[in-house]
Amino acid sequence: MPIYEYECLECGKNREVIQKFSDEPLSTCPDCGGQVRKLISNTSFVLKGNGWYVTDYASSERKKGMDSEKDASEKKSSETKTGTKKEAVAAK
Repeated sequence: MPIYEYECLECGKNREVIQKFSDEPLSTCPDCGGQVRKLISNTSFVLKGNGWYVTDYASSERKKGMDSEKDASEKKSSETKTGTKKEAVAAK
């Protein structure tokens, strides 16, 4: 279940509440009875690394396919760069 953070507009206290997605959000502060608002806070996890399952734990066949796609895109990129340089020289 997710943890939601609320701030009371009257007393200024912050409160973390574990709620189901289907639960109604809090509307009153349990301490003073004032109106509360839901806060947006940072996530509790950070994604690091080069990729996800597809790139990190892929089968050998899929890795070969990904390598060939990468080589093809690099070749296309280098052809495009050399083509624009020739066109720029010809324009002078």
